[in-house]
Amino acid sequence: MADEKQAKPEDGAQVPSFEQNLDRLEEIVRRLEEGNLALDDSLRLYEEGVEAFRACQKMLQAATLKVRKLVQTAEGELKEEAFEPPGQ
Repeated sequence: MADEKQAKPEDGAQVPSFEQNLDRLEEIVRRLEEGNLALDDSLRLYEEGVEAFRACQKMLQAATLKVRKLVQTAEGELKEEAFEPPGQ
């Protein structure tokens, strides 16, 4: 996945990948759990973490829409259907 091109926003800056957002979110959680930051720094990191979480969530939702499954018909042909996780 690291070789995939990333979408670019209108201002030309690179949009972080899912993995980059997740790594950043994990780093933010680690730093907040250490508990040695000033309140302002903690709030700034918390807000950045929320943004990273939302970006990850949005990317996962987009990926879910792309997941499809192939089903063999009675005639032996394959047809594509939406994938639905068990229990839904």
